Amino acid sequence: MASPVSPPDSEFHNVVACLGGERTALERRAIPAPAADEMLLKLRVVGFCGTDLFKLTTDSVTEGTVLGHEIVGEVVRLGDAVGGFRAGDRVAVPHHVSCGTCRLCRSGNETMCDTFRENLMEPGGFADHVLIKSRATAQAAQKVPDGISDEAAVFLEPAACVLRGITRSGLADGGSAAILGGGSMGLLHLLVIKAAMPNVSVMLIDPVPERREIASSLGADATVEPGTDAVAAASSLAAGHGVDAVFDTVGGAALLKSALALCRQGGTVVLFAHAPDGQPADFDLNDLFKFEKRVIGSYSGALAEQSAVFDLIRNGALNPTPLVTHTMPLDDFEHGFRLAKNRQALKVLFTPSRRAAAP
Repeated sequence: MASPVSPPDSEFHNVVACLGGERTALERRAIPAPAADEMLLKLRVVGFCGTDLFKLTTDSVTEGTVLGHEIVGEVVRLGDAVGGFRAGDRVAVPHHVSCGTCRLCRSGNETMCDTFRENLMEPGGFADHVLIKSRATAQAAQKVPDGISDEAAVFLEPAACVLRGITRSGLADGGSAAILGGGSMGLLHLLVIKAAMPNVSVMLIDPVPERREIASSLGADATVEPGTDAVAAASSLAAGHGVDAVFDTVGGAALLKSALALCRQGGTVVLFAHAPDGQPADFDLNDLFKFEKRVIGSYSGALAEQSAVFDLIRNGALNPTPLVTHTMPLDDFEHGFRLAKNRQALKVLFTPSRRAAAP
C-alpha cells in the first residue's frame, strides 16, 4: 500500500499556542484559507498586549488558543469578493468590529455589543499567517501607506482603545490630566493625549525613576512618585484644583482611591486596567456624591476611534515607536513574555518565526 501523501510544507506555518497556565509552545499548523469575503495576511509584526499578559498569568484561556491581536501584515491572498486591497499591501487591522445596529451600538456603546466580542482573526496574531474575517476585512482593515513604519502602524488597536477612554472622560484641549502608571499603556496615554489635544497639561505618576524620565522625554509636563506629593503636584498643574481627568493604567482598588484624590470636583476617573477578579472598590461614596466626580470604565476602541487614531499616525501627530523596547521572532515568545511580566520591557513586538522568515 502506498504511503499517504503529506501536504507541502508551504501549506503550514508556526503559531504560538497556549498550553495552560503561562506555558506556550511553537506549533506547526495548517495555514487557513480565506473565504470570498476574507483576506489572508503574512505577519510582519505583532504587539504583545497587557491583555495577553493578563490572560496568560491568570490562566484564563483555553488550551490551544493563539493570542495576539495587534498586527500589521502583508496581503498574500484575497477572497474573490474583497475589493480595495491587493497582494503585497501592508495592512493594520483590529480584531473586533461591532454589529452597528443593536441598541448598544445605537447608544454609542459599540464596545459592549455582543458581536464586538467575536475575535475576527484566525488563529490569532501570534502566528506567521493570520486570516482576517469578513467584518474586519470590510470595515476595519487599514492600508498602511508608504512612510509609515510597521512599528508605528501596529499601535492602531491599542491607541484606539486609549483614545476612546480619553474621549469618554470629557477631557478638552487646554485641560489637565494625570496618568497612573508609566508602563507601555500609561506612556501611550501620554502620547495619544498630546497628539489629539496638544494643549492639555499631563502629569504621569510612577514609582520607577527611569519610567518618569521616559515620560518627561515624551512630553509629560510633570512626573512624580505616588503619594501625597502627587496630590500637591496635581493641584499645581491645574491652577489650584485637581486635574480634569485621571487615567488609571495599573488597576486595583487602592489606586482608585488615589485617582479620586487627584481629580477635581466634577472631574472623571477612567479605569483602563484589569483589577483582580472579585476585588470590591473601597472608597468613601461621598467623594463622588458631594463633589460630582465620575468613575467610568473604558474597555476597548470602536471603528470611530480606530479611524481617528490611524489619521493621527498617518499625519505624524502620533508616533508611538519610542515605546518599542524589544523586537524578536515568534520563536522567542517565552523570552518576550518574561520581559513583559517582569517589567523589563515597555512594548515587545514579535516578527514571523525564523522558519517563515528564512529565504
